Amino acid sequence: QVQLVESGGGLVQPGGSLRLSCAASGSIFTIYAMGWYRQVPGNERELVARITSGGTTTYADSVKGRFTISRDNIRNTGYLQMNSLKPEDTAVYYCYALIKATDWSTNNYWGQGTQVTVSS
Repeated sequence: QVQLVESGGGLVQPGGSLRLSCAASGSIFTIYAMGWYRQVPGNERELVARITSGGTTTYADSVKGRFTISRDNIRNTGYLQMNSLKPEDTAVYYCYALIKATDWSTNNYWGQGTQVTVSS
């Protein structure tokens, strides 16, 4: 079994910062891409940022220059550093990872979601 556990969400004032973490554990052979989506009630889940195993990153236009995605391949953990937060960044953030398990199956796995609220 493979599990993703997120941490780091919370309430922050506009202009503030938060750092989300996503730790993968279990029967992992290798982690390909990792990333973060976010969802506001009533809207579709949208891609925020993505990072490949080689370190290539992709960002939504709305977060470019403010958010930075990174990963620690030794700890099997991904990070999303969010700076200059805006009220419109308020959402539930979900991490995901494309993982090949030790049984050679490859699947997308999702974290439980963490609430980020940007408000004064």
